[in-house]
Amino acid sequence: MAAKNLTVPAKRTSSIAIAFAVMVALLVAAPLPPLSLYPVDLMRVLCLGLFACAFNLLIGYGGLLSFGHAMFFGWSAYVAAHLAKVGTISLPYWAGAWNWIIIPLPPLTPELAILAGTAFAGLLAVIAGSLAIRRQGIYFAMITLALAQMMYFFALQAKFTGGEDGIQAVPRGRLFGMIDLADNMAMYVLVAVVFLAGFVLIYRIVHSPFGEVLKAIRENEPSAVSLGYKTERYKFVAFVLSATLAGLAGATKAIAIGLASLSDVQWQMSGEVVLMTLLGGLGTMFGPVVGAAIIVAMQTQLVSFGQWVTIIQGAIFVASVLLFRRGVVGELAALLRTRL
Repeated sequence: MAAKNLTVPAKRTSSIAIAFAVMVALLVAAPLPPLSLYPVDLMRVLCLGLFACAFNLLIGYGGLLSFGHAMFFGWSAYVAAHLAKVGTISLPYWAGAWNWIIIPLPPLTPELAILAGTAFAGLLAVIAGSLAIRRQGIYFAMITLALAQMMYFFALQAKFTGGEDGIQAVPRGRLFGMIDLADNMAMYVLVAVVFLAGFVLIYRIVHSPFGEVLKAIRENEPSAVSLGYKTERYKFVAFVLSATLAGLAGATKAIAIGLASLSDVQWQMSGEVVLMTLLGGLGTMFGPVVGAAIIVAMQTQLVSFGQWVTIIQGAIFVASVLLFRRGVVGELAALLRTRL
C-alpha cells in the first residue's frame, strides 16, 4: 500500500515534466517552419499566459478572487514603457503648493525597464493588499475592483500615460547593451525566457510548504487557523506574489509590443484573465496558458467579424463551461487520471 502511495506523486511529477517539455518544444517550433506563427502574436500569448498563471496562483491555489488584477498588469506596462522611452521621472508632492520632484534619467535598457515595472507592481500590491486582504469573498473582490477603477481613472488623467492614446512606439532597445531586440525573433526569445522563468517560479511556489499551506487555507481556512497558521499573512504574501508576477507580464508586454494603453488597465482586462483561467482550467498549472492561447487565437482569427467577436467569444465560453466543467486542461487531466 505504501509503495502504491509513493508512485502517485512520482506519476504526477513525471506527467508535469512531460507536459513542460512539450510546452518548451512548442515554444521552439512555433515561429519556425512549417508552423511559422507570427512572433508578435506568440509574444502576446506568452505575456497573457504568464498574467493568467499569476492570477491562477491567487484564485486557483489561494481561493481569492480579484477583479482588479489589470491594475498591476497595466500600471507595470505604463512604468516600463515610460522608463524605456523617456526615462526621466517627475513626481508631484504636497508642500503648501504643487511642486515637482524631477529625477533626470536617460531611457533605460529593456531589462531595467522590465524590472522597474515589476517592482512598481509589487509596491502597488503591498498597498492594495494591505487594504483588501482582511476581507473575504465578494467583499475582497469588490475592494480590488474599486482600487483598480481608481487607478484606471488616474491613468486616464495622468500626463505621462498619454491618456486615451497611451504610450506608443516604445523602443525595445538592446538587451544588456548587446542584443538588438528590434529583431522579432530576438525579442521572442527574451519573452519566452521570461515566461518560462515565471512559470517555473509559480510551480515552485505552488509545490513548496508555503503553497501547501495556501491550498489548506483555500480548502478550509478555519481549520488552518486552528492549526496556528496566520492565514492573513499567507494570503497577503500570495496576493503580492501574484500581483508582482502579473506586473512582470505587463512590463514585458509593453516592451515586446511597444505599447502601453488604457485597455491594459480596464476592468475588461481583469475579466479577460478570469476567462482565460476558467477556460484553460482553474487550479491547473498549464490551464491558464492554454486559455490565453485560445483567447488570443480567437481575437486574431475572428477579427474580420468586427464587434461580433465579443458575442462569438461569449458563445464559445458558455459552450466550454457546459462541455468542459474543469476547463480544457482540467478535463484532459481527469481523462488521463493525473494532474497538469
